[in-house]
Amino acid sequence: MMNISKETVRKWGIGLMSAGLLLGGGLLPSDKGYAASDQTKSKAIAASIALKANGVISQQTGILQEGKVWIPITFMRDVLQLPLTYDKKENAYTIGKGTTKAKLLLSSYGTSIWVNNYYIREYEGKLINNRLYVPSGLLNDYLGYKVDWSRGSSRLNVVNRSQNALIVTTETYVKDRKEALIQLDYPKFSGLSNSNEQQAMNDILKESAMKFAAGAEKDISNRSGSEPKYTYDIDYVVTYNQDGVISLVMSQYSDTGGAHGMTNREAFTFSLKDGKRLLLGDLFGANPNYKKELNAKLNKLVKAEESYLGGFNGLNTEKYFYLKDDQVVLFFQLYEYTAYAAGFPEYPFTFKELLPEGGSPFAAVK
Repeated sequence: MMNISKETVRKWGIGLMSAGLLLGGGLLPSDKGYAASDQTKSKAIAASIALKANGVISQQTGILQEGKVWIPITFMRDVLQLPLTYDKKENAYTIGKGTTKAKLLLSSYGTSIWVNNYYIREYEGKLINNRLYVPSGLLNDYLGYKVDWSRGSSRLNVVNRSQNALIVTTETYVKDRKEALIQLDYPKFSGLSNSNEQQAMNDILKESAMKFAAGAEKDISNRSGSEPKYTYDIDYVVTYNQDGVISLVMSQYSDTGGAHGMTNREAFTFSLKDGKRLLLGDLFGANPNYKKELNAKLNKLVKAEESYLGGFNGLNTEKYFYLKDDQVVLFFQLYEYTAYAAGFPEYPFTFKELLPEGGSPFAAVK
């Protein structure tokens, strides 16, 4: 997918289609531009996929296209019982609740997806035969479900995923004035029996947000009166919340009037047992060669990037990662080794790739 700056995505709500999906049937009133384009793509449909929810067959079906199973948002509303609303002004659909709420923003660019206001770059929505679908991977990776489907199967089962007894809510820090707007949404944990460990994790997350706020205040103090209003914000998304471990990604965005805004990415993985922030070595220490193996893989992958700028000599931090289902995803910052247009380079590795047979990354933290 092309890299899209945050300010560009924010403008997608301007000049969009005047009508949205009919919530009753999931149909889009005909639009001779955007909808027609997707109608053409729908000719490549390979098969209809039966959809099940926790083992119970549904009357609604998914679609196999481009090697992925696409799930209609009406299945999520009617079968998974997720709240679904439509915002005419934004031409956006919001489905779900809490920090796993997903927004689908329709425009002439396509259908972008945001979870908890965090832009999900690897997934897009799709109009197929005038119905709105999302890839099943979105439910598996971000919305708290496990999707069971194997290539060649004609059925997909969506199962409620067993998660940690942990409540994630959003703390908001806002400071709005003529010179700048600072609006930081960062996570706060509750519900754990051990309040000390819970507080330790919350302190780390708040410290990161307040450090960003302090940097913003320093920028603002050096601002000349003729410059446009500065903007700073933080958004986050939880990527893993099971096995006594929680992992999340935090996006720290600033726009100080340059050619484009700038985003820094932070990631946090915690053991709920003791509140410790985990590093790669805590997860893959059962393999004494994990770092050597990672560097060998990354050396090839990073240097093969089309926009590689040079300078990669191996991992210089063990904090730039987050967890997904059976995977660890390593990333680098904008401009660190690749051009801005490449976005955040990400490299997923399965747990099996990095651990001895039968090994678990969580064995040492439970």
